[in-house]
Amino acid sequence: MRREDVKSYGFKADNAMRTWMQIYRAYNKIRAKESVYIQSFGLTMNQFQVLEVLYHRGDLNIGSITKLTMSTPGNITVVVKNLKRDGFIDSLQDVNDKRASILSITQKGREVIEKLFPQHAKNFEEYFKELDENELETLYTLLYKLQKSQ
Repeated sequence: MRREDVKSYGFKADNAMRTWMQIYRAYNKIRAKESVYIQSFGLTMNQFQVLEVLYHRGDLNIGSITKLTMSTPGNITVVVKNLKRDGFIDSLQDVNDKRASILSITQKGREVIEKLFPQHAKNFEEYFKELDENELETLYTLLYKLQKSQ
């Protein structure tokens, strides 16, 4: 297909869509690799995200976890149920709201995160190895600016 046969939607729109496709492809490649790594610990990506948030942020309610993991309430409910069943998290009654509960990572959950997270961090260092420190900081700043503008 010749370049002049490609439909254009204007310079900025075309560039924005090309850029989005690169972000999307990079995201999918990294997510697929990390999913394989995380599954080697017997966790789904969603389970890992909940454990990671509880490990790094402390005890939280389901609403906060849903926002921090960018998930849906229905999905988080299932993930939490399975993590509780497997002994990775506990549920405590919220002292401020008797209808709600606070989720807490258990020792078992803490142990699995402490085993997998150091390599998880190294994996990300490897994924971004093509960028020098300034490029990585610029990419972060630009993506943050884009995310805040939506």
